[in-house]
Amino acid sequence: MKIRFLLTILICSFGNLSAQTTEQLWNDANTAYINGQYAEAVCGYETILGQGMESAKLYLNLGNAYYKQGLIGKAILEYNRALRLSPADEDVRYNLAIAHAYVQDKIDVVPTFFLKRWVLALQSSCSGSGWALWSVLFFAIAIGCVILYLLAEGLSWRKGGFYGAIAALLLFAFSFASASRSKRLALHPHSAIVMSSAAPVKSSPDKGSKDIFVLHEGTQVTVRDSLGDYREIVIADGNKGWIQSSAIEMID
Repeated sequence: MKIRFLLTILICSFGNLSAQTTEQLWNDANTAYINGQYAEAVCGYETILGQGMESAKLYLNLGNAYYKQGLIGKAILEYNRALRLSPADEDVRYNLAIAHAYVQDKIDVVPTFFLKRWVLALQSSCSGSGWALWSVLFFAIAIGCVILYLLAEGLSWRKGGFYGAIAALLLFAFSFASASRSKRLALHPHSAIVMSSAAPVKSSPDKGSKDIFVLHEGTQVTVRDSLGDYREIVIADGNKGWIQSSAIEMID
């Protein structure tokens, strides 16, 4: 798989794609994908990314092209990048679930309190920019309710303004916190995908340390720290250790 990926990179490096416009690259890459020329499709999509363009659809198509080549780790990486931009995209989630079925490591997730799980799921259902827009909207509604409470003459209207302002402020606080969380994750990426077919996880960040377990291509990890060429990672079941940085690729 590594050889196939390197060949794809070489094709991109020596091709003449850079002279094309973004629209031409997009159309040619889609045509190549339809015709089963997946390496050429990857070339086109990667070149578009290299021009500073990105979208959930672009990452989805790129993930599909990698998936068709059997590069499961790269496919899962691009699907996760698509989810970062469009968390509610059902096509991305479906393709990611299919790709995960080919991951060798079946890791049990440490259970979390159901309220925390619901909150995290809700926060992940919308992008950071989406939550920012919601926070502006809820703040405006809160101001409107306060004005209603101060100016309305009827008691029922004043009650409505009072309780409406409280509800809007709570929703504003939640949406603002969700937007801040998304921005923090974007600025300080911590999730990565294993790219190696078999990557040993060591007890300490040096080659002579003991291998405590092995991870395989496509497994998602959380990066907690770094030292030299090693990254301290934690997997879904809570186990942790040090892995070479070359064996993983950051999602963000």
